[in-house]
Amino acid sequence: MTTLIESEEHKALRSAVAALGKRYGRDYLVRTVAEGKPLTELWSEAGKLGYLGVNLPEAYGGGGGGISELSIVLEELGAAGSPLLMLVVSPAICGTVISRFGTEEQKRTWLPGLADGTRLMAFGITEPDAGSNSHRITTTARRDGADWLLTGRKVFISGVDMADAVLIVGRTEDARTGSLKPCLFIVPTDAGGFHKRPIDMELNAAEKQFELVLDDVRLPADALVGDEDAGLLQLFAGLNPERIMTAAFAIGMGRHALAKAVEYARDRTVWKSPIGAHQAIAHPLAQAHIDLELARLMMQKAARLYDSGDDTGAGEAANMAKYAAGEACVKAVDQAVHTLGGNGLTREFGLASLITAARVARIAPVSREMILNYVSHQTLGLPKSY
Repeated sequence: MTTLIESEEHKALRSAVAALGKRYGRDYLVRTVAEGKPLTELWSEAGKLGYLGVNLPEAYGGGGGGISELSIVLEELGAAGSPLLMLVVSPAICGTVISRFGTEEQKRTWLPGLADGTRLMAFGITEPDAGSNSHRITTTARRDGADWLLTGRKVFISGVDMADAVLIVGRTEDARTGSLKPCLFIVPTDAGGFHKRPIDMELNAAEKQFELVLDDVRLPADALVGDEDAGLLQLFAGLNPERIMTAAFAIGMGRHALAKAVEYARDRTVWKSPIGAHQAIAHPLAQAHIDLELARLMMQKAARLYDSGDDTGAGEAANMAKYAAGEACVKAVDQAVHTLGGNGLTREFGLASLITAARVARIAPVSREMILNYVSHQTLGLPKSY
């Protein structure tokens, strides 16, 4: 039986990660981004402390927990102002897929490094013409003797410059039917024919976005992860954790913005009383807090369903959690900026940059509209509009 109250172990993890995040904080992130560098110091220390691999199997250097634990790590780092976006990708998506479907050799090769942060893997699914429709992926793998040849394009792939490899979602052709089937391949970033180009983003983040061109990238047979005939199952085993972790990212960011606003509303005095004494200031902040807490409950439900092996239930809950967290984050950041007035747009208080960052949770990895499509069709049983 699940409980809505966190276990003592989860409380201890939350407290320990919050302490780590506080030692780095928003100033560290802003300074590092301004220097054009990745968050190497925080990533490395989090890895050494066992936080990056808390969801990975103990037999391969992980903590033996699940997405429930990893979402706590990301949320608390976000609340401290220094979230690690690659937590969504490297241990949550790639680590989970390899843990569940990889060969023994793939597990031994990748999981220990993903767990301690010494190796990093990006994830490549989005394509210029496919968008949210994974059924329209055109990156194609064809056999050439014992090898695979991978050809195609990917866009908005995070952290490729830091990654040792990218877990690429491609398609193989079924010789019997001629239909294309999704499959996942581990592609080293130094492979011949692998080309990356940074995308110029207005979003000011430590993790850069890339377009990839795969030009007959030759891969050994063991680059394929899992069963060639179970592509969708394996793909969604990675996408549900991605949605849950995106929710954690958004909730942490929303909590950080809200804390800044509450502190300001408590200290800023106009006409002899703190502005937080006025309901026009206090009530919207209270609403933002409620929305973030509700989103966290759905995120926790999704994580527990996923960790228990209920992929179908987790799919619905993960989409709802991502939707709720994205909405709550955008509202919390907007209200925080509004609470500070002109100060909300200054570099000193560091909230203005969150306006752009908060939108990410509404857009990626799947838009809020596609989640509404999913719920209306899958949950409510309404006919598809597409």
